[in-house]
Amino acid sequence: MNQQYPSILLEKAVGEFSKLPGIGRKTAMRLVLHLLRQDTATVEAFGNSIITLKREVKYCKVCHNISDTEICQICSNSQRDASTVCVVENIRDVMAVEATQQYRGIYHVLGGVISPMDGVGPSDLQIESLVQRVAEGGINEVILALSTTMEGDTTNFYIYRKLEKMNVKLSVIARGISVGDELEYADEVTLGRSIVNRTLFTGTV
Repeated sequence: MNQQYPSILLEKAVGEFSKLPGIGRKTAMRLVLHLLRQDTATVEAFGNSIITLKREVKYCKVCHNISDTEICQICSNSQRDASTVCVVENIRDVMAVEATQQYRGIYHVLGGVISPMDGVGPSDLQIESLVQRVAEGGINEVILALSTTMEGDTTNFYIYRKLEKMNVKLSVIARGISVGDELEYADEVTLGRSIVNRTLFTGTV
């Protein structure tokens, strides 16, 4: 046991919390000690919520967003414009766009962007399922709303080449989002304007 820890159980708990993104060992220690101060029922509810999430959460069969059901609430909502699909990198980006209240279409979650340096290729993402959705018809516009990074632009171009000969409008969010920015960190007004003021995508930025 590390001499700095009075308990092996404490050390193990801190070790697990410190595996979370953005959580160092000092923050992990504060979180663990906070939980220790709570009553047993509160801690059990906390732990059970995470276990239940992992065991029972689903991914929408249509757009790959997180869902409680086979088809997510957005895809199954008849009030949404099913002819417009907004392509995003991850689930956090869906939440960011939804927070703008400027978009009434549906989504397609890729699960990442093409990044050879990280070993992520097109086959690792939900690109073919997007191509299949467009091929099935009923989609008039695909909005490429990926982060304005080199990886995001590479992914935009790859999708463009896959869809350019299909009868669908391809657009990209306006560059109100600064180059290099991650979509989820953009403020709601800027992101909302970028969606509304989207432009035709021609394979270049």
